[in-house]
Amino acid sequence: MRSLWWSLLVVQILFLLLGFSNGESPYRWYNWNITYGDIYPLGVKQQGILINGQFPGPPIDSVTNDNLIINVFNSLDEPFLLSWNGIQQRRNSWQDGVYGTNCPIPPGQNFTYVLQVKDQIGSFFYFPSLAMHKAAGGYGGIIIRSRPLIPVPFPPPTGDYTILVGDWFKLNHTDLKAILDGGNDLPFPDGILVNGRGSNGLTFTVDQGRTYRFRISNVGLTTAINFRIQGHKMVLVEAEGTHTLQNTYESLDIHLGQSYSVLVTMDQPGQDYYIVASTRFTSPVLTATSILHYSNSAGGVSGPPPGGPTIEIDWSLNQARSIRQNLTASGPRPNPQGSYHYGLVNTTRTIRLANSAPMINGKKRYAVNSVSFIPADTPLKLADYFKIPGVFNLGSIQDYPTGGGGYLQTSVMAADFRAYVEVVFENPEDTVQSWHIDGHIFFVVGMDGGQWSAASRLNYNLRDGISRCTIQVYPRSWTALYMPLDNVGMWNIRSENWARQYLGQQFYLRVYSPVNSWRDEYPIPIGALLCGRASGRKTRPL
Repeated sequence: MRSLWWSLLVVQILFLLLGFSNGESPYRWYNWNITYGDIYPLGVKQQGILINGQFPGPPIDSVTNDNLIINVFNSLDEPFLLSWNGIQQRRNSWQDGVYGTNCPIPPGQNFTYVLQVKDQIGSFFYFPSLAMHKAAGGYGGIIIRSRPLIPVPFPPPTGDYTILVGDWFKLNHTDLKAILDGGNDLPFPDGILVNGRGSNGLTFTVDQGRTYRFRISNVGLTTAINFRIQGHKMVLVEAEGTHTLQNTYESLDIHLGQSYSVLVTMDQPGQDYYIVASTRFTSPVLTATSILHYSNSAGGVSGPPPGGPTIEIDWSLNQARSIRQNLTASGPRPNPQGSYHYGLVNTTRTIRLANSAPMINGKKRYAVNSVSFIPADTPLKLADYFKIPGVFNLGSIQDYPTGGGGYLQTSVMAADFRAYVEVVFENPEDTVQSWHIDGHIFFVVGMDGGQWSAASRLNYNLRDGISRCTIQVYPRSWTALYMPLDNVGMWNIRSENWARQYLGQQFYLRVYSPVNSWRDEYPIPIGALLCGRASGRKTRPL
């Protein structure tokens, strides 16, 4: 305990000092204890991962540029890490919370994350990033609100609800991990959870005539979700930190790892209505319902829950293309989001990334450009900082599909700070893919079926493509992005299908600046955990 309090004291002193250079943005302090606990989300007793006794974990409610000091004490019997899906960690990949950047928190010890939601707004979530911990809980919502003087392109809603939805397995996370380690596929999920509950486990109370904001994230492991509310329209207003064109939808596809905000006006007769989440592109279709309860309700829900799309690819593709930037809205700063004319900047490099599912050494693996990622014995960020040889090699993954069989490698791709790149995700498989890029946002310029070619650029959206951090790629299709590499660090690019991520469908992008300056990247934290070949080394003096 003495070491715990000492580390907290050091962090407080350091960041009170740094606060002066940061313009004294507010600080928000969190103390989280990670434990196992019994949960019954589908009526079966399971060992869940709880944060301060809660499943899902406590919400983070912040404002643009807030400093978040999150002390995480690991009371599990195994190492643990939290990552922050969509938080860009500006100049600070030290806090990203994946194994390529951070040593796991050992059992009985703590680590204090010190991060700033710099120049961001929107709806995100956090989750446990090691092994299959995500299948046991440990996740929660993140809200970043606009600063008071920054205009928001819609009136303040009456209420604000966070909805964490995703598929769920009755098997414990250790059993799921053993299945994958044995070279086998996961079974089909057992159900859908909404904020940790199964069907009809939650009620959202609203007032007739009022408008409410619903922030919906897909925190599941394997399947896309369709979300809808019986008898109500949804106005999309935000996608992972970007204000969108305010299109109206009856239902919304939310792929693995994605987050959206919708406004819903309670303009129906005073009764109860179904909120429905169902799986997409699966057979059978799993469905979970919650209740939208009007405060003046004269009766319960009536009729069956409204149906939604099931396996229709074109329907989902057309909806995805309709999600675009609101060019007149302000982002985290007063200037309009569209003032960054991403389509007028020349890209300097094209990176084509193809997923595959090879058999390697007799076991099912997943790969990117034929490389199936294996973790090193030392976090890559630490190996890079301390110049430890033999941990990884730059160029261990190609910029384009090789067409060869899969092989195991700790894959790291080199990239230059301030480069502007075109990234094309190519999906030759028959299942929908979902990809996330840490530390950055990107502009979705195109998606279509078939094989990508240089001629595909003729149909790019170079004006108001949505900017976000997680994107789907439909079966036998491609999705193209423009991405400014404006954040120095070691950044994870991964499948959001957690079985595929665990079995190698990920790699790291090393965005490098030769200038050793705090202007480009913060120094290693004084309290950074050191492990592997970095054990016993010194971080830096206070």
